[in-house]
Amino acid sequence: MTASALPTSVDAMIELLSSRGYLAERSLATVTYLSLRMGRPLFLEGEAGVGKTEIAKVLSAALGRRLIRLQCYEGLDVASAVYEWNSAAQMIAIRLAEAAGDTDREQLSSDIFAERYLIKRPLLQALEPDVAGSPVLLIDELDRADEAFEAYLLEILSDFQVTIPELGTVKAPHPPIVIVTSNRTREIHDALKRRCFYYWVDYPNAERELEILKRKAPSASAALSREVVGFVQRLRKMDLFKLPGIAETIDWTEALMQLDALELAPDVINDTLGVLLKYQDDIARIQGSEAAKLLDQVKAEIASAPRET
Repeated sequence: MTASALPTSVDAMIELLSSRGYLAERSLATVTYLSLRMGRPLFLEGEAGVGKTEIAKVLSAALGRRLIRLQCYEGLDVASAVYEWNSAAQMIAIRLAEAAGDTDREQLSSDIFAERYLIKRPLLQALEPDVAGSPVLLIDELDRADEAFEAYLLEILSDFQVTIPELGTVKAPHPPIVIVTSNRTREIHDALKRRCFYYWVDYPNAERELEILKRKAPSASAALSREVVGFVQRLRKMDLFKLPGIAETIDWTEALMQLDALELAPDVINDTLGVLLKYQDDIARIQGSEAAKLLDQVKAEIASAPRET
């Protein structure tokens, strides 16, 4: 993988993201550009499915950098996220030393805590030098991890280093490109946020969502794409348990194409709502007359809109 130079302007940042199919608001492109140029982590918060994780993937591909992903979850600890010792290999080394008659315990202790017995997890991997340039480190859904692990991240995000008691401090020669995401199921501590540039990734407006859909599902008919976007935009104004994100919009469009749908119809909507909505209460609320009503509104709006020339 050949590394590319970092963008030199916000416009270049927009173009870089667009080249990989990511249509970013100028404000998002600006904070991403500043994060890259100033070497600061980028903290992205927003609802699930709005494209937070995708930014890290796009940056990795566009810049030719390795993507290292740490998926957070409850109970995530240092052994899973940073490093652990290969205890099985260490035990074999001890048994072999004993069989060979080696009795120097201090030397043996030094040997079994050598780097070759170290299992490097994502955070430690991200601090290693890379000929392709600093990797993109994605710390995904940090809000799912415990607060204790969040506190541990402070050293890494402040100084880009990890302290291993048996080996010492490992410091990145060049800071990785760090993207932290959160779905805001809980608040992230201010101490961590202060070390990052922050951006709230919102749902796209209708115009931008339609443009995204044209790129991600180019085979969809123009009529179907307009109706899908109009329908989803109306759903997001309702009090649903989980509003559909852009990822669901794309999935739904592709599912409708698999059914050879050229435009939306009430029966097709009812049969495919499970692609768009993920909770039965939401599906039950929309199915039937509510779906038909929303579709009528969408079609009326499209019919009254000025025709493109």
